[in-house]
Amino acid sequence: MTATTAAGNAHHAHRARTGGPEDGSKLMEHIAGWAFVVVFAMLVTQLGLL
Repeated sequence: MTATTAAGNAHHAHRARTGGPEDGSKLMEHIAGWAFVVVFAMLVTQLGLL
């Protein structure tokens, strides 16, 4: 791989991002995940599926 190819690949890798969320909010992700688990458990219990 030449320096020109490496620079071109780095440029394309930078442009390939989809604009998704950054990885800085791990705490909020965990809180939202556990909130979903609790709400889902309440729904299953209320419907008598368990």
